Amino acid sequence: MWDSVPWFTEGGAEHSSEVARLLAFAAFGGAQGVVGSGDLAVRALSSPAAQVQVRSGACAILNRAAGSTYQAYAGRLPSSDTVNVAATGASARSDLVIARVENPYSAGETWPNPSDPTVGPYVFTRIVSNVPKTTTNIRQVRPGDSAITLARLDIPANTSTITQAMIRDLRDMVSPRRERVLYTAFPGSLTTLAYSDNKWHNWPGAANWDIDVPSWATRAKIVMTFAGFRMTRSDVFARMQTKFGSMLGQDTYIDDDSGSNTRRSTIVLADNLDISSSIRGTTQKLTVQTYMYRSETGDVSVDSGTSIVADVEFVESPDEEEV
Repeated sequence: MWDSVPWFTEGGAEHSSEVARLLAFAAFGGAQGVVGSGDLAVRALSSPAAQVQVRSGACAILNRAAGSTYQAYAGRLPSSDTVNVAATGASARSDLVIARVENPYSAGETWPNPSDPTVGPYVFTRIVSNVPKTTTNIRQVRPGDSAITLARLDIPANTSTITQAMIRDLRDMVSPRRERVLYTAFPGSLTTLAYSDNKWHNWPGAANWDIDVPSWATRAKIVMTFAGFRMTRSDVFARMQTKFGSMLGQDTYIDDDSGSNTRRSTIVLADNLDISSSIRGTTQKLTVQTYMYRSETGDVSVDSGTSIVADVEFVESPDEEEV
């Protein structure tokens, strides 16, 4: 049988809480987690104590009660929340920090009724103590809870104060944003980088783009491909890396022992970079650096037969940066 009043019906019709939660479920795309990248981050107190602080924010929490398919709660923490953490004894212990909806009126739930049904509360920061150290989600230990996981505390033995080093961020985002753009360059003429100086060079100059960083980005995934990369004169031993703003990517080695023939190869550089709050919403330059070793005497070149492709994807994920 249908829930007889769909959202939204006029005439003074009474809409069920289940249909309202269906609307939230659809709005969140059936996912759960924090809304903003900095929301509900768990932090140690500035003067470490037997407590942790959950920063303000908002979240989506799926309803796990019986018969609650396609239902979600929207929760809001307008100011930070501080919760107590029990001291450990002779053994280390791991605890989860979660945000949980405790709704006694949802079918099959056994939570106690609030003292005032009008204001509840019905959502809480909770500590689930003594979980396996490998636990990353509340569903691994309490699958029936309408809750999201915020962090895990890995507390050493005989410890009564929580430091930031003990807190592992486990937040997911309900709807993370992504932006991906391909940048291309085709050198118009031959440019060569010769061996022999054991130094980094901003080369090739054709790999040079000004890139706008979204204000919400927390990571950048950069894949740089050189197709038709040219090597001549002798064996080549070199390193290449991306440079994005002031950030340097991982070195990729070029080790070619093909002798004096002119040959071409494909070189790929790949990086996954943290985007700090200081460069969000700014324009940063993406270039490449190359290091030529003296141990080999070959040269490297790009020319009109070379294609340079930069695949840049910005992503939004839970932000662990201290603010």
